[in-house]
Amino acid sequence: MKNAVVLVGHGGIPKDYSPEKVSRLKMLESQRQRTATPMTEEERVLDEEIRTWPRTLKNDPFCFGTQAIAKHLQPKLADTKLVVAYNEFCGPSIEQAVSELVGQKFTHITLLSTMLTPGGVHSEFEIPEIVEDLQKKYPQIELHYPWPFNLDKVAGFLADCAS
Repeated sequence: MKNAVVLVGHGGIPKDYSPEKVSRLKMLESQRQRTATPMTEEERVLDEEIRTWPRTLKNDPFCFGTQAIAKHLQPKLADTKLVVAYNEFCGPSIEQAVSELVGQKFTHITLLSTMLTPGGVHSEFEIPEIVEDLQKKYPQIELHYPWPFNLDKVAGFLADCAS
């Protein structure tokens, strides 16, 4: 059994990426969600462009913040490979990360969101939909998404930070 964890960050918009293209991408995404239609080619191209935009600490500190969490998490995951993926705006996508792990013969993949608060559209709806689609695509793989997190543990973590 080969275990992997995908740490899922929200993903940020690089500060030096075209605001007009961001607006267009968000409009296309909103239109797709309202009409429940597949992603258009224009949306796919814009999504790929923003996800592969060169990241630096200056233009996307959030990306580097997610990677810093991963650096601290990896030693706590004995015999488990850790990769970082992003829900939007940054790459790799969740789908790309899982596909890569499947290609490397990982059989048990856990997706952990950095988004802790219940009620968020990404953690509560989008990521579970992605997991469901991936499970259909890779029925031989055990995918686990332990969300929502135990709020007593989240509160304990926050209380520890306050003291």
